[in-house]
Amino acid sequence: MVGLRSGAGRVVGLAVALTAVLPGCSSGSSTPDYLVVGCSAADLGGRSVARVWDETVLEMIREVVPAPTVHARNLFHTSAAMWDAWAAYDPIADGYFVTEKHDADDVTGAREAAISYAAYRLLLWRYATVEDLPTATERLDAVMASLCYRTDVDSIEGDSPAEFGNRIANTIIDATAADGSREEERYVDNAYRPRNEPMIVADPGTDMNDPNAWQPLSLGLQLSQNGIPIPGNTQEFIGPHWGFVTPFALDPSPTGTPIDPGPPPRLGEPETDQAFKQAAVEVIRYGSLLDPTDGESIDISPNVLGDNTLGTNDGDGYTENPVTGQPYQPEVVLLADFGRSIAEYWADGPTSETPPGHWNLLANAVQDAPGFERRIGGDGPLLDPLEWDVKTYFALNAALHDAAVAAWGAKGFYDSVRPISMIRYMGGKGQSSRPDAPAYDPDGLPLEAGLIELITVESSAPGERHEHLADHVGEVAVKGWRGGPDHPETQVSGVGWVLAVEWVPYQRPTFVSPAFAGYVSGHSTFSRAAAEVLTALTGTSFFPGGLFEWTIPEGALLHEEGPTQAVTLQWATYYDASDQAGVSRLYGGIHIVDDDVEGRIIGQVCGTAAWALAGRYFDGAAPS
Repeated sequence: MVGLRSGAGRVVGLAVALTAVLPGCSSGSSTPDYLVVGCSAADLGGRSVARVWDETVLEMIREVVPAPTVHARNLFHTSAAMWDAWAAYDPIADGYFVTEKHDADDVTGAREAAISYAAYRLLLWRYATVEDLPTATERLDAVMASLCYRTDVDSIEGDSPAEFGNRIANTIIDATAADGSREEERYVDNAYRPRNEPMIVADPGTDMNDPNAWQPLSLGLQLSQNGIPIPGNTQEFIGPHWGFVTPFALDPSPTGTPIDPGPPPRLGEPETDQAFKQAAVEVIRYGSLLDPTDGESIDISPNVLGDNTLGTNDGDGYTENPVTGQPYQPEVVLLADFGRSIAEYWADGPTSETPPGHWNLLANAVQDAPGFERRIGGDGPLLDPLEWDVKTYFALNAALHDAAVAAWGAKGFYDSVRPISMIRYMGGKGQSSRPDAPAYDPDGLPLEAGLIELITVESSAPGERHEHLADHVGEVAVKGWRGGPDHPETQVSGVGWVLAVEWVPYQRPTFVSPAFAGYVSGHSTFSRAAAEVLTALTGTSFFPGGLFEWTIPEGALLHEEGPTQAVTLQWATYYDASDQAGVSRLYGGIHIVDDDVEGRIIGQVCGTAAWALAGRYFDGAAPS
């Protein structure tokens, strides 16, 4: 536990001297001095104050450059601030950063005020000061005004809910300043140096000093995954140091790998060389399935998909919905529409909340489901929305924070390659299947008929499959997505034979691949960690009603026109949704299977450990 600082803290002075007083209002002795006299709070539509602040964080995440590590940390610390404010007025629960206890005649009102001031001050620091988000102060002030709280009450001395909330924020800011995130350096680790020179994506092929290491991409215009322009045109590794950030339930590691999955497969290493090559082949295979004109369809309902063993895709669905007792109805769509849809839905693309925020949205949707009862473990006492929310956010975002630490610990330690570099590098070397054939190189791509082929005089003759590649006889071609069309809102690139050295993933040309190493998948780690918490929290792995659906309307895709018809994604369980998030990155061409599998396993550890420790804070049995 971190003790309180005495005297003025770093939060003081952050607030803008703007009092949210309605016209004609004035202070009065009957109203706490932190409330706006005569103000009527906005109708929250049944939402708790904690949810209002959670949704506020998500709104600000959508407006800054996506850094899942940073966003997971901010979500966790905001959740911990709200939890500490709630727990202070409970005789049993233990606070995390702040362990004070307080009394109040109106406990609910005191909690709501303390939660709001704690969240407001913390977020003002993180987004207006550290992130330098221009709209942060205005947005946060507006939330406080809607709740009738004055923003000029900035003291951290005293026992009023406002002063206590300010003190919580102050404590967290100070306690986490040296947590390894490098907050004062804007989360940048200048000591990291990539082992490979950047790949110029617009040029064919790539040169690599180490084909097993991450390679930054150089783009003509670099936009973040949510469409925000990034200065310069060459990627910089986001968070290579994040494995050293203080975790919640995990044991810190001196090597920065709190959970070490062991090394990924590597090209040229006798034990894993073939696994490396086959991983590249699998990514190419997923990309070859993204052509809606091929007519291949798939049932994507829980009738046939889901119920996987951890770390596999071996499930064959469910015989019936355990809630309704009825079979799941088929949901048949084009395979290409399914692949393209999940690649974009789970990518958390333009103006998204990034993966940690995505699982906050799902957690909120769960409690909004008709008939859902807020009972911890499914059979505990019925909780009011505020208690449910502070406990949900504390446990969920603690797990997501640890998932970021663990996943990026592996990313930073193993510094592994992304598929675009793998495929272009090996494709440039040639083929590794036939020593007696042209372009043989032991580090080349394996040949597979109909997927990875040598271009020959015969295959490139007029009317043949490689006709458009006739100038590249002796080189390797792969069947894959043709790249972003000029007019993605009305055009479909589809799939065809492309030079291996020009292969691109199913991503926008201003993004192409994330700016950090592949192994392990952050999506897989985040998602499994969240699925573990939601399963324990609700007492069942199944979504309310045994089914969760999300419809992607016809023509709503961003990378190219589609889907050709509306696609309704369906998941029976939190684990099914989590597994699909991992698989989506294979369709998207930015992860290999090993990234996904090991990420799921790490996420399971993060989620179960965070839930167990969070429960001790709920029960007043927190470690000393």
